[in-house]
Amino acid sequence: MTWVLGVDSGGSGLRVALAAADPAVAGQTAPAPLVSRVPVRTGARGIEAAHFLEQLLPMAAELLGRAGRGGEVAAVAVGAAGMATLGDDLRTELPAALEHALGVRRLALAADAVTAYAGALGQRPGVVVAAGTGMVALGTDLVRWRRADGWGHLLGDCGGGAWIGRAGLEAAMRAHDGRRGGSAALLERLEAVFGPAAGLPGILYPRTDRPAVLASFAPEVARCSDSDPVATAILREAARQIAEAAAAVCPPETGGTAGTAETAKTPVSGAGCEVALTGGLFKMGDPLLTPAREELATLLPSVRPVPAAGDPLVGAVSIASALATGSLRLPPHPQLLRVVAEQDTR
Repeated sequence: MTWVLGVDSGGSGLRVALAAADPAVAGQTAPAPLVSRVPVRTGARGIEAAHFLEQLLPMAAELLGRAGRGGEVAAVAVGAAGMATLGDDLRTELPAALEHALGVRRLALAADAVTAYAGALGQRPGVVVAAGTGMVALGTDLVRWRRADGWGHLLGDCGGGAWIGRAGLEAAMRAHDGRRGGSAALLERLEAVFGPAAGLPGILYPRTDRPAVLASFAPEVARCSDSDPVATAILREAARQIAEAAAAVCPPETGGTAGTAETAKTPVSGAGCEVALTGGLFKMGDPLLTPAREELATLLPSVRPVPAAGDPLVGAVSIASALATGSLRLPPHPQLLRVVAEQDTR
């Protein structure tokens, strides 16, 4: 039996799935994925490879044991939040460690945006916007990647959950102060969730997980949007930011702007460009999805919105399977998608 492992590592922990290396081969039924609720630590060298392996290797052994038919692991694909900027330790340590522990000589180390892309669109050219606490847009023509945003809540992630939550909390504090642009409805929700408004800085600023705390208020903005014009305007602006990021990474042959600074100034055709929206933020439904689709239609009039086929764990498994079968078409990139195959690095 020949298997592949897909790994999805993020702020909520680690998910690991075992699958047949070639899905077309009958008789290879894989066990259900395993989940760890412990996020991989980040230290001075970025994402800690040792802590990652402490979790992954026992989970991989358990999955192989549950599969019950022996065999080898032909390839592993790891998708990790922060891989692009914090993945040096993983890129240095994992190839040798996984070869030693599992006999794996084919390894893909990907940013979580890449596994989100592969889960949503597979290996087709197009654009994927992945939005949860943060927000990043990724596009490819299968020659190179184009990325927009994903720079974290202090420098970007515009339109993501933390961005929406912060905008909602700011509007609530404006109402508390009696300043223009405030929302009494959002102030009421702030105090229901966090307590008295004056105490919010003391709750928020000491937290090490501030982006997640900010993002936790995004659903409250959505709940208020039916009747509160300030909340509606926040979600409309978030939708515009999402659409601008998508337009910036649309492959140029489909009419995109290839990441130029002029994205928002004139519509681009987007003819033939598939765009998928994925991630937990879009689970808030129509309050965000409706304006996002409208803004996409404005900036990319001929875009083809498509549903996301799967999540980042599905994407990691699909990359591993493609690597094992020699059919990987997604372009390599030093930070976004590094592939190690038979000790050769692309």
